[in-house]
Amino acid sequence: MDLKRTNPALYLVQRTLFYLLVTAIAAYLLLPFFWAVLTSFRRSSDLGLTPDKFITAPWTLVNYQLVLANPSFQKGLLFSLMVAIGSVAISLLIGSFAAYALGRFRFRGKQMIMYIILAVSVFPQIAVLGGLFTLIRSAGLFNNPAGLILSYLIFTIPFTVWVLTSFVRDVPGELEEAALVDGASPLQTLFLVLFPVMMPALVTTGLLAFINCWNEYLFALTFTSSNRTVPVVIGNYSGATQFDQPWGPIMAASIVVTVPLIILVLVFQRNIVSGLTAGAVKG
Repeated sequence: MDLKRTNPALYLVQRTLFYLLVTAIAAYLLLPFFWAVLTSFRRSSDLGLTPDKFITAPWTLVNYQLVLANPSFQKGLLFSLMVAIGSVAISLLIGSFAAYALGRFRFRGKQMIMYIILAVSVFPQIAVLGGLFTLIRSAGLFNNPAGLILSYLIFTIPFTVWVLTSFVRDVPGELEEAALVDGASPLQTLFLVLFPVMMPALVTTGLLAFINCWNEYLFALTFTSSNRTVPVVIGNYSGATQFDQPWGPIMAASIVVTVPLIILVLVFQRNIVSGLTAGAVKG
């Protein structure tokens, strides 16, 4: 039934309420980000202004100049990039092998392994902080990017295995059977046949894991002293005095580290949608 023809007034009310709801949700989600961007382009002396005067205050790039010229911030960006890329690369490699085994082969205890992976993925970080700190100190990896990569694998590998396993299960078995008939080994089948099909899931899983590693704060704060990642560097920003809060530089630094993630999501949005809808593959 076409409501637009049968009852135009009711159709207009529904459409109006729908757009009002969408506008309210969008404003609720985007207003904090908009205010952070606005603050990053304002001088410290403008932060005490009323909202109407604050919005119309002169724009300035001094906060971004201070942040980008800060050696600690530059070093933090480098360490965050190293740790995030290293964690994601190792997680995707190990997760792909594990997902292939769990999704394609039958063996005793497989279901229990999946339950353990699920339990580990939802385990709170604080619960393993003490034991992991002792392990990293004993291994000589304190204040070392390798120690952070090792600690991040605790939550990136279970997430990667769980997502990729569900995808591997839905890949048509005929592809694998055809490769085996042609003489391909299981490893060749994984790398040459399944990996191209799994690319949307790999991109989605890798990107989500990268975002988690990039924004992680607790482990980075605990397992490093000078080789800090960028979230810890931003958290340690201080003003000229104990009463001065450098909100302008903090917001500018936050925008600088957030924009690359937004760009990545926009670039790979098609792969993300395909990965999130994994399971729609037909043989």
